[in-house]
Amino acid sequence: VQLQASGGGLVQAGGSLRLSCAASGRSFSRDGMGWFRQAPGKEREFVALSRWSGSNIYYADSVKGRFTLSRDNAKNTVYLQMNSLKPEDTAVYYCVVDTPPLKILSDIYFARGYDYWGQGTQVTVSS
Repeated sequence: VQLQASGGGLVQAGGSLRLSCAASGRSFSRDGMGWFRQAPGKEREFVALSRWSGSNIYYADSVKGRFTLSRDNAKNTVYLQMNSLKPEDTAVYYCVVDTPPLKILSDIYFARGYDYWGQGTQVTVSS
């Protein structure tokens, strides 16, 4: 299994970026797929997760209304559309996969227990 993340970059505050994460090796339609991020000096933080083939999507409060997670199961790819970006969104963004049996819902917000992690893509938002 490999996760290939892309789409990071430098953007001004208020701008947008779209991250992609392509998974390979098998079908991921039954897996949870999503994103965490880690800013310098901080712990890894939950951003968003899609479960049940995309019918359930969860967001961190800090990104609700600004970020949109979507997935294309045919392409084994998950996307994170990030709008109205703020300097505090600056971080390395990691895509994650939660393989069945899926984590209990209360645990999805914690980095422990995710089965696969991508290599990370840097997002920098300038003020």
